[in-house]
Amino acid sequence: MFDHVVFSVSHYEEAKAFFLKALAPLGVEVVSEGPLGIELCHPDSPSSLCIRRTEQKTHHLHLAFTAHSRQQVHDFYAAALQAGGQDNGAPGWRPQYSGKYYAAFVIGPDGHNIEAVYHEPDE
Repeated sequence: MFDHVVFSVSHYEEAKAFFLKALAPLGVEVVSEGPLGIELCHPDSPSSLCIRRTEQKTHHLHLAFTAHSRQQVHDFYAAALQAGGQDNGAPGWRPQYSGKYYAAFVIGPDGHNIEAVYHEPDE
């Protein structure tokens, strides 16, 4: 659906380090970096996430990233906490969303709610 998503962070270097470490288990890599900020995506994906520098206080976002297994959700959660994220929901089922929604949530450096979600396939 999206070609790219752009959002700003007031602590760029901290946010950059956080996202690189937290999203590595999901296969997300740096595509480019320049004066405006950094662009991240999967190597085989046309969609990207762009993180921009700002001096202003940022509004909080909820960003949900696709995981391809429950293990990737766990790996994301562990990496995000190790990168300085704050727990906002340990890996587990979220029946309030659907019976096949397995996710974990962390709060990143600028207060953004960052999620990895695996949608269990039909059997």
